[in-house]
Amino acid sequence: MSDNTNAPVTRGAHHIGLTVPDLNATRKFFLDTLSYEQVGEIPDYPAVFLSDGNIMITLWQAVDPANAVPFDRKNIIGLHHLALKVENDTALDRMYERMQNTDGVSIEFAPEPLLSGPTRHMMCYIPGGIRVEFVAPAG
Repeated sequence: MSDNTNAPVTRGAHHIGLTVPDLNATRKFFLDTLSYEQVGEIPDYPAVFLSDGNIMITLWQAVDPANAVPFDRKNIIGLHHLALKVENDTALDRMYERMQNTDGVSIEFAPEPLLSGPTRHMMCYIPGGIRVEFVAPAG
């Protein structure tokens, strides 16, 4: 352990937990569209654990989706969006093409420069209504 008292206490994200209105639809998106692997499940909760090998996404089924408060990035304290890194510009463009034909996905904007570039990104809503950004870092 380092004796640097100014060093951050945390070491990156362990997992991101999302409550969704349709666990199976959102799970299908992560497995089929993003090629994540399911690494666990608690059927009675119900929850599933998915991973891209770097980060784990935990999905929980909302108890009463019809009466749940939908995602609203401007008026609810909490998650504004989830940003996931992709390998490069080609991967980002392929993701965009794939997302255009994916059920339950609504594209907010196509790949474009982030601020003044050269990093590029796109934004969409995935099944369950969560706002997700895909980022292709420069270089």
